[in-house]
Amino acid sequence: MQPLLEARALVKDFAHIRAVDGVSFSVEPGAVMGFLGPNGAGKSTTMKMLTGFLRPTAGEAFIAGHSVEGAPIAAKRRLGYLPEGAPAYGDMTPLTFLAFTARARGLADVAGAVRRAVAATHLWSVAEQPIDTLSKGFKRRVGLAQAILHDPDVLVLDEPTDGLDPNQKHEVRSLIRDMAAAKAIIISTHILEEVDAVCSRAVIIDRGRIVADGTPASLRARSRYHNAVAVTVAANDAAAARAAITDVDDVVEVEVAESGAAAVITALAKDGRPIIGALTGRLEDKGIRMMEIAVDPGRLDDVFRTLTTSEAGSDATQEAA
Repeated sequence: MQPLLEARALVKDFAHIRAVDGVSFSVEPGAVMGFLGPNGAGKSTTMKMLTGFLRPTAGEAFIAGHSVEGAPIAAKRRLGYLPEGAPAYGDMTPLTFLAFTARARGLADVAGAVRRAVAATHLWSVAEQPIDTLSKGFKRRVGLAQAILHDPDVLVLDEPTDGLDPNQKHEVRSLIRDMAAAKAIIISTHILEEVDAVCSRAVIIDRGRIVADGTPASLRARSRYHNAVAVTVAANDAAAARAAITDVDDVVEVEVAESGAAAVITALAKDGRPIIGALTGRLEDKGIRMMEIAVDPGRLDDVFRTLTTSEAGSDATQEAA
């Protein structure tokens, strides 16, 4: 399947600072790619190069097969972009702003396009208020409405749920999932739960370079908590339970958290190996009653921190390069 969005060895320098350093990836139809990284990692700069807002120092971006730099009009016809901050004309209402945008894009059915975008982003209740009077969340939805106004093949969304309340976040995530089947979508986000909610793939960038690329499940499998087992026991059994669990093969670390009459003991597994059978068997042999037990699939936040805040992250950068 041909990708709808491609980044080929993108580089961006600002004076003596290299903000993006050889970033390459592609996104196929039906895929939603989460683009993750700490502040200053190069996410927004990469997205600005993908959309033609910034010219790369080196490399090239393609939208639906069109070079963003070589054929910008053809590329941008197929692209919807929600930038960070999503500027709009504050004295316009959502209806007039979207109509203006539709006419600027040369859409044949301006009224129909506006109606569909307003309905999809749930803007009818504020459709005739000046944009400057809207809350941050509604302003963000106006920005999303202009991005999807022309039903583009590719969506590049920079923090699409920034400023939204939990109900609004749910609505926007549902909209993204509904649109995903026919589009290639890239979402920059700091909200790791968003990756699980809508993304089929996640790319982590740090210091301008890709340090991880995979499905959310494959990234969780890189967490030190992958296949960790959390067992709840009575507080007076905690010491004996910890000692028993520590002796289980492939248990490399044990964490204990006590709360009142109970204690949660978490056993981390060597290389993510399955340990639940051996662990529960050992506790049963010791006559220790297990009140609750759960297996951890792994934690994206743990992987994110490991790759972006430690020497391990620096090593991973070199490997990804």
